[in-house]
Amino acid sequence: MATAKSSARMQLHRSERHMFSTSDDNAMMKQIQATHAPDGREVDVKPILAIIEDIFRRSTPTLLGVVLGSQAQQDALDEKATQADFNDALELVAYSVNKISCEILCKCSGGGDAHATTVAIFYILTNYSWDAKVVLALAAFAVTYGEFWLVAHLYPTNPLAKSVALLKQFPDTNERAETFKPKFDALNDLITAMLDVTKCIVDFKMLPPQYISPDMSTATTDIPPAVYWTIRSIVACASQIAGLIGMGHENIGSNTEAWELSSLAHKVSHIHSYLMKQLTLCHQLIEEKKQNEFYQSLKDLFGTPQIDNIKILKIIIYAKDDQQPLYDGSTKRKASIDVLRKKHVLLFISDLDISHEELLILEQMYHESREHPTRPESQYELVWLPIVDRSIPWDEAKQKQFETHQSAMLWYSLSHPSLLRPTVIRYIKEEWRFNKKPMLVVLDAQGRVGNPNALHMIYIWGSLAFPFTSTREEELWKAETWRMELLADAIDTTLFNWIIDGKLIFLFGGEDIEWIRKLSMTVQAVARAANVTDLQMFYTGKSNPREKVRRNNTAIVAEKLSQTLQELTLMWFFWERIESMLLSKVKQGKAIEDDPIMQEIMMMLSFDGSDQGWVVVSQGSVILAKAKGDIFLRCFLEFDAWKDQVALKSFIPAMNDHLHALHSPSHCNRLILPGTSGAIPEKVVCAECGRPMEKFIMYRCCND
Repeated sequence: MATAKSSARMQLHRSERHMFSTSDDNAMMKQIQATHAPDGREVDVKPILAIIEDIFRRSTPTLLGVVLGSQAQQDALDEKATQADFNDALELVAYSVNKISCEILCKCSGGGDAHATTVAIFYILTNYSWDAKVVLALAAFAVTYGEFWLVAHLYPTNPLAKSVALLKQFPDTNERAETFKPKFDALNDLITAMLDVTKCIVDFKMLPPQYISPDMSTATTDIPPAVYWTIRSIVACASQIAGLIGMGHENIGSNTEAWELSSLAHKVSHIHSYLMKQLTLCHQLIEEKKQNEFYQSLKDLFGTPQIDNIKILKIIIYAKDDQQPLYDGSTKRKASIDVLRKKHVLLFISDLDISHEELLILEQMYHESREHPTRPESQYELVWLPIVDRSIPWDEAKQKQFETHQSAMLWYSLSHPSLLRPTVIRYIKEEWRFNKKPMLVVLDAQGRVGNPNALHMIYIWGSLAFPFTSTREEELWKAETWRMELLADAIDTTLFNWIIDGKLIFLFGGEDIEWIRKLSMTVQAVARAANVTDLQMFYTGKSNPREKVRRNNTAIVAEKLSQTLQELTLMWFFWERIESMLLSKVKQGKAIEDDPIMQEIMMMLSFDGSDQGWVVVSQGSVILAKAKGDIFLRCFLEFDAWKDQVALKSFIPAMNDHLHALHSPSHCNRLILPGTSGAIPEKVVCAECGRPMEKFIMYRCCND
């Protein structure tokens, strides 16, 4: 169904329709409409129009005489002329063409009224459609025009042509080229305009009827006036040719006649310009309708049970002419869609601006699955679908960017982004909520969507998340608790071993190196004083690790302040996992105030969003305490105030009691959530006091 916007577009050029709307024109068109009584006969006008164009092209005079068509054009026409349907089309209309030609020559030679002659031609063509009328009338004129120039071209060298020219008293167009130039220039301009309008009318006729709707009527109602003025111009051109016959060597005054032809050419050109705009709008509307049909069929297909996944994959990935649309990253060769048949397929969807970190994490997971191909969790294939903006020209830079990413991928990818049709991109954006940030859509062996975005659960649980369905995601969350393994995973071997060994772990982050130094030295001093021998510290930086965090890492290692994630990619992944936990929970419809794990996730993201550091304490897997950096450092600086409680309660309970005593209800928490994930909760409560947080949109550019 056409949109209101599309309907409005069809009205944009109403102001240009004044050439059809005068009272004289209205009366004239009533007369023309009265001659129109089509009997349903269908005329294939395309081959006739091809011959007409060929005649005009070869007959077009210049100062040097006649411009001949190329041999290739002649060969193409000769090849068409041998086709049976080509000849059949001409046989069906030959009588009408000859009759119109005779009518034009008779009326024009006698100086008849142009409108009356035009109406007479319409009566001859009464049973034809509008496109056939204008093509047959143009064909009749082309015969006269072609015969004239054939004799004019041949009579200097051909005795037969010379005799005909003498009897008809043809003018010498070569010797008197300068005299005839204004008239022939005006004639050529009008013929060009007539041919343009005729082709435009034929194009209107070729529009698929099933897509023609009332909102296109403004274009189709303008066809009859366009046909009238084209045939009226044909009569004017024929009168000029008829006027040349019998002139011999007489001199002529052509300025007035040239002006009349130029005036008609201007009018017909204006009609063509208007019709082309309408035709363009019609094509846009039809394309919209086709795309909407395809979009609906795509939705229906995903809702219909399939034997396997091939039909759906062939709709998503457009394999024209049975080409191999995939590129195999492992063999560096093209591949058929059939390699994905009856397999779990993960569609990795992104634009061309994929980060190195995102690709690296996915590559590690995929590489692990290929190393153990017989494991159940390895039974899937990964395919990259690159989303590009079609409104931006595809250039060498984009091609290079695409090829760089493609060559780095071990899995399948599209051979080219153009194999993803615009309607499929629209479906991905509207139904799967793609909005720049990479996502991973899971299709099972029957092509059903098992998860609209499994990237979050893969970041959280890795291959344990197989088969990556929403059901599996829910199962994993039900079995999960807030613990150090969930928070830190196996992101670092040393940290993972500490968890297994039950060490007292101080996990911390932030950017202030002076705070980090004070924290490390103070904690280590307190640990020695309290005789805590198994305390370990681990630095996780910030979610967007920049040069400042890199320098912190270098200082921490050099000064032996703590263990740290040496690779910034791992630091990025630590925070990306926590963000993924939030988005995974939101996707399941969980509310922060009702979900303890979600509350802890929000607290971690609040820590990262602040300008200061933070600390999380665990004994092995069990998380025991958490606090902002300033409070935690103050707690340890005031160790003398609670060191006596260590002997009575042990270290952690004594530390927690003092942390609680230092806690103030006054706070200012900042939360930075990703703006392109498509799954941001409408309501977010403060992780510290539980009140709804004010909603802002934050843009941040960090260039340390």
